[in-house]
Amino acid sequence: MASSLTCTGVIWALLSLLCAAASCVGFFMPYWLLGTQMDKPVSFGTFRRCSYPVRDEEKQITVMLEQCGRYASFHGIPSLHWRICTVVTGVGCGLLLLVALTGLMGCCISDLISRTIGRVAGGIQFVGGLLIGSGCALYPLGWDSEEVQQTCSNSSGQFKLGSCQIGWAYYCTGAGAATAMLLCTWLSCFAGKKERDRLRPWAV
Repeated sequence: MASSLTCTGVIWALLSLLCAAASCVGFFMPYWLLGTQMDKPVSFGTFRRCSYPVRDEEKQITVMLEQCGRYASFHGIPSLHWRICTVVTGVGCGLLLLVALTGLMGCCISDLISRTIGRVAGGIQFVGGLLIGSGCALYPLGWDSEEVQQTCSNSSGQFKLGSCQIGWAYYCTGAGAATAMLLCTWLSCFAGKKERDRLRPWAV
């Protein structure tokens, strides 16, 4: 099967896919911040939450509904910083995924990725990783919201966890972005074949 990638390029394509998958899964999963409320485990993502209080009209009490879901609207996200984080991280994940899929196509299609296109793809990965990293940096600014404080024993604040802890999805998202920025961007410089290696000799 013809390929437009070098051996290094194949490694780059596979690593790009892993980085994009890690960042996308981490972004979607609501396990960025972990805490408890009413003795029930509660977790937050950027636009999703697991376990939230609802009013039981029959018993006239507030109970915790233990299920996960996204906020009803974009403005329902409890912090402006989390809304910005959702947008920039989502765009960054989209860019990483786009480059990863292009790299995989390059493994099967000749003349798709040249040395120049590989470097451009690496630049896009760097921007995507930078956006995700910015989203991760913005996330702690939303820890002073009322919802988070209720979950963290009313002791949380910006860059202050209180009784909560950071979840695995936050680390997964950040690790995928960091690897894409540092390693994938470097490998992309050697991903495409040089022009002279792509030309076929004339038949005699």
